[in-house]
Amino acid sequence: MEADRLMRERVLSMVPQQPPFRFIDEILALDEEHIVGVYRFRSDEYFYRGHFPGLPITPGVILIETMAQTGVVAFGLYLSMLPGGKQKGIEDPITLFTLAENVEFTGVVGPGERMTITGKKVYFRGNQLKVDISMAR
Repeated sequence: MEADRLMRERVLSMVPQQPPFRFIDEILALDEEHIVGVYRFRSDEYFYRGHFPGLPITPGVILIETMAQTGVVAFGLYLSMLPGGKQKGIEDPITLFTLAENVEFTGVVGPGERMTITGKKVYFRGNQLKVDISMAR
């Protein structure tokens, strides 16, 4: 289990997004088929000042970015490190998020809320990763 924790920490350290634009606090689970991460939206996040004054709500684009960072970037980095993964360029990784389809928002996320992001691999071939991602309290 110590090796699993070290791998999760290694993957997290490789995610290129940095504060104030990193939306992963921790990776809880990670294997060849899925990833689970968490992020707590802090009350001092830069976007709450303007979205909306007096009624802070996490913008939908930030929620999508949060899911992408865990479910595509971190998961893609991990899969690339596995035997048969694309090792090329792993020292300086840039993982690009290219598609969000069938996105449905079912509630509002406010300051202080801890969200769990779960991604399940649909496929990973070549440099293409498709993941079914969800976010829940």
